[in-house]
Amino acid sequence: MHLVENAPFNKGNTKVYAGVAGNLVAFACRLSFQRGHEGNISFLSKSQLIEHYEKTLGAFHFGGRVMIIETKAALKLISRYFKN
Repeated sequence: MHLVENAPFNKGNTKVYAGVAGNLVAFACRLSFQRGHEGNISFLSKSQLIEHYEKTLGAFHFGGRVMIIETKAALKLISRYFKN
């Protein structure tokens, strides 16, 4: 996955929409399943967000800034953001 960003108006305590980044990551996981990759995705995190992604997305820190979401966490995200 490459470069997921929220719009400036959708950051911090005054954000307009909740869950935008999680929804985009869930979409990437779903696409990974559709392409035969078992929901696995990886991405580079800003260093200050590593713990946040571990808690909110179920990602694990591989090293450096590399984060990985594996099948089990991908399934949880997909079921959270895509009800159908």
